[in-house]
Amino acid sequence: MEIELIFKVAGVGIIVAVLNILLKKAERDEQALMTTLAGLVVVLMMLIQEIAELFEAVRTAFGL
Repeated sequence: MEIELIFKVAGVGIIVAVLNILLKKAERDEQALMTTLAGLVVVLMMLIQEIAELFEAVRTAFGL
């Protein structure tokens, strides 16, 4: 796993947390929730390649 990926995920998390706090203080709870969900989707899209490589390594290790 690359250290860049960890920093990217942390960066997205910090941005989403700040936006979530700002939106909740502005009493826009629905938009805060949507921002959180969008951040989760972005992180999952970044991790899909790593998860695919993990499954390929497991498949190769067990000869499947």
